Amino acid sequence: MELRAYWAILKRRWVAPLLLPILVALFSAVQLRPWETPPPSYTTTMRLLIGVLPLEGADAAQYDPRYYAWMTSEYLVDDFTEVLAAELFASAVNLRLAERGIAIPAGLIRAQANTGQQHRIIRLTFNWHDPVALQAIADAAVDELEQNASSYFAQLGTQGAGVQLMDSPTVDPVGRSARERVEWPLRILLALVAGIGLAFLQEYMDDTVRRREELEEMGLPFLVAVPRQRTGPRARL
Repeated sequence: MELRAYWAILKRRWVAPLLLPILVALFSAVQLRPWETPPPSYTTTMRLLIGVLPLEGADAAQYDPRYYAWMTSEYLVDDFTEVLAAELFASAVNLRLAERGIAIPAGLIRAQANTGQQHRIIRLTFNWHDPVALQAIADAAVDELEQNASSYFAQLGTQGAGVQLMDSPTVDPVGRSARERVEWPLRILLALVAGIGLAFLQEYMDDTVRRREELEEMGLPFLVAVPRQRTGPRARL
């Protein structure tokens, strides 16, 4: 099918490609409000190194203590990542904040904490709307890990493990994400594509014969064609 034929279909079925993007644009504008500035948000991230001391007195010929300590540290990271995201750790941070006169429920601290891991390194991130309170949360988390990490490792059944802070937490503002910036135009674009697809579907379901070639493809004789009535100066000549 030639491009002119596609264009003719869109001219006949223009309602769906035009109306659907307009409706989606209006609905999304009310829902997303892209013209409004989002409330300020802040984030802080720290990286923690999890390590297990090599076993002393082992026969290096049959047992490499450094290798197995490294492997144990990797397995320990999986469990300790869950500890940092648990209510137990959030409650401990909450108690330290209460000592500083900052009241933030443990549930909110846990909800704003995100963890990630790579080999023996854990990345702990907190997000909050108040930069001062966020810095206090990060400092309380660091204090809890530096002072009570051994108790968490003991609950995991691991002795001789430790936590070392690699990057001190710093508070940074968070701008609008890429998804938030492109979501509104992307919805309109998808609605336009859906409208065009709907127009071609309507054309496919319509069995009306409009062209001489369609009759010839059906094996029916072509008898006469009624020309379009022209309007304007050329039609009166």
